[in-house]
Amino acid sequence: MANDTHLDSQKQIFGHPIGLYVLFFVEMWERFSYYGMRAILTLFLAAPIIMGDPQSGYGWSNAETLSFYGTYTMFVYLTSIPGGWIADKFIGQKKAVMVGGLLLCLGHGILAVDAQWAFFTGLILIVIGVGFLKPNISTMVGGLYKRGDDRRDRGFYIFYIGINLGAFLGALLVGVVAAEYGWHYGFGLAGIGMALGQIMYMVGQKHLVGVGEFLGGKDSPDKELIKKPLTKIEKDRMLVLFLSFLIIIVFWGAFEQAGGLLSLYTEQKTDRMLSFSLPMIGNEIPAAVFQSINAFFIIALGTVIGSFWYKWGKKGKESSSLFKMAIGVIIMAFGFFFMSKAATEVVMDGDQIIEKSAMIWLVLAYLFHTIGELCASPVALSFITKLAPLKYASFMMGAYFAATGLGNKVAGFVGGMSEGAGEFQVFTGIAVFCTIFGLLIIAVLKPLKRLTHGAEDNEQEMLEAEPYEISDPDINN
Repeated sequence: MANDTHLDSQKQIFGHPIGLYVLFFVEMWERFSYYGMRAILTLFLAAPIIMGDPQSGYGWSNAETLSFYGTYTMFVYLTSIPGGWIADKFIGQKKAVMVGGLLLCLGHGILAVDAQWAFFTGLILIVIGVGFLKPNISTMVGGLYKRGDDRRDRGFYIFYIGINLGAFLGALLVGVVAAEYGWHYGFGLAGIGMALGQIMYMVGQKHLVGVGEFLGGKDSPDKELIKKPLTKIEKDRMLVLFLSFLIIIVFWGAFEQAGGLLSLYTEQKTDRMLSFSLPMIGNEIPAAVFQSINAFFIIALGTVIGSFWYKWGKKGKESSSLFKMAIGVIIMAFGFFFMSKAATEVVMDGDQIIEKSAMIWLVLAYLFHTIGELCASPVALSFITKLAPLKYASFMMGAYFAATGLGNKVAGFVGGMSEGAGEFQVFTGIAVFCTIFGLLIIAVLKPLKRLTHGAEDNEQEMLEAEPYEISDPDINN
């Protein structure tokens, strides 16, 4: 790769480049802002209108709220395609992340203003900002490692923990502040987190030299690479990546019930009362705080799951990215069976809720969702950086996040069905469908793996034996 000289000279911490930890903290604060805002978004939209009250919302119905949530989060990730394309064609990943961060600071800051124009303007800026930042910062993580470096997957697990550390703190702190002081104070706190992330990115540039630069720049040694047509191997790998995005759509279509249906279910039908009082919270846990559970489990289990798959693969057992993603879908699906159990505990008298479900089912659901996510999501990020042609690296990462966005839209659509079909039917239906889908992926694993042309074979051994084939795998084709 073009930046190998820079990669060789990078300083290391715990066996990884310092640049990884720079991007870790940048993404941590960006996710603090995004997930903090997301934790209160649907609750804010569904809250009743109370003039002059800081807890006043827009009074939308559950169906309207979930539809808007699905559409909004879809666009958040769909803009990753133009964001990745602009980086590949014009400015490079490093500058794209800078632009995205600035737009996000502005967008989150505007959300703190208690006015309808500010709310929608802020959301639009966040959509565009995420489109620039999200695919390109993830691609930069892959760019920290040479092709064939077996530390790459573990690097993405570390990066993923940063994502979820931010999500945990964001959902927890923003949720508490919004419940105590009002929605727009919560939005404002999310904006402060984004500003911290942008400052860290600007200060940490010295540790990202040669990473995320524009390939078409006049001084780039890879300037000519972007003009070459794709080889058959590259086309096959692109095909398997696009096929893998179907897994992503299904996974996130189920998983993202967390910000929609599960959030509203937690608010309306979960018994959140404690037998003791907590500082700043009291006896009742705010619904938004439950969205920090997933991130907490990821922080606690991230290295455990990563180490498990590493050791599993070393034993010669099936450990391809596609296999891990399929297993992740199945494990996540089982989490919804706990929500099915929760739905059976709710007692209704017409529209009146007589008895709510226990919190334990929600916690267990998030536990299984987290284990499934750790099997699928960080692996998918690493998978893209292994298979995507260098000149389309950011575009393909953008396509991945676009698939995530479509999954979010599916989540909103499926969640909205609960008003007619009922939560039990929706939760059970998701669990059964995703289990069958995951098993089908495993059944067709061999032909899918053939399309990767050995991109996930023991890369480090290949690098040492025939380095020219790793730096340009199609040189002999």
